[in-house]
Amino acid sequence: MKTLKFAALCLVLTATGLANAAEFGKVEAAKSSISFSYKQMGVNMDGRFKKFTADIKFDPAKASAASATLDVDLGSIDVGSPDGNSEVGGKQWFNTKLFPTAKFTSTNVKSLGGDKYEVLGKLTIKGKTQDVVAPTTIKIQGNSAQFDGAFTIKRNDFAIGEGVWSDTGTVANEVHVKFHIITTSSK
Repeated sequence: MKTLKFAALCLVLTATGLANAAEFGKVEAAKSSISFSYKQMGVNMDGRFKKFTADIKFDPAKASAASATLDVDLGSIDVGSPDGNSEVGGKQWFNTKLFPTAKFTSTNVKSLGGDKYEVLGKLTIKGKTQDVVAPTTIKIQGNSAQFDGAFTIKRNDFAIGEGVWSDTGTVANEVHVKFHIITTSSK
């Protein structure tokens, strides 16, 4: 009888803990960032996007039900110079007049144990969609969660750098994308 009562108590405590689990989703844009790095003529280069919106739903008790959508304003690119920003917004690169945003939509989140996850999703740039896998670390402190991850894309898969710029001898094909997203709890 004592074993049955103990099991019932454990079940109640577990259910209560799950019911009180916080869902993290309110993105703090001022504390978040999306950056990238690439090589140009063998030299490491860095850039970032100054504007993006994100809709993240993450409950650590139900990680497999998590979802994320990010919309990146491609016109907010910063590669370190006004001339460079203007060039990459042009028709041969991002063509921001026709394609003002890039979009990432998660399709699956896998827990890898501890604070490590694998976020799978679809990335769309210039009307072209590719599968992306982003290893992500999620650290929860109080009522906030920090999502840090990275993935590599091949710019030619998205027609970023058309014409003479499709040659990867000047600008490398691989672009390493990093994100740092801070969210707060809805509870």
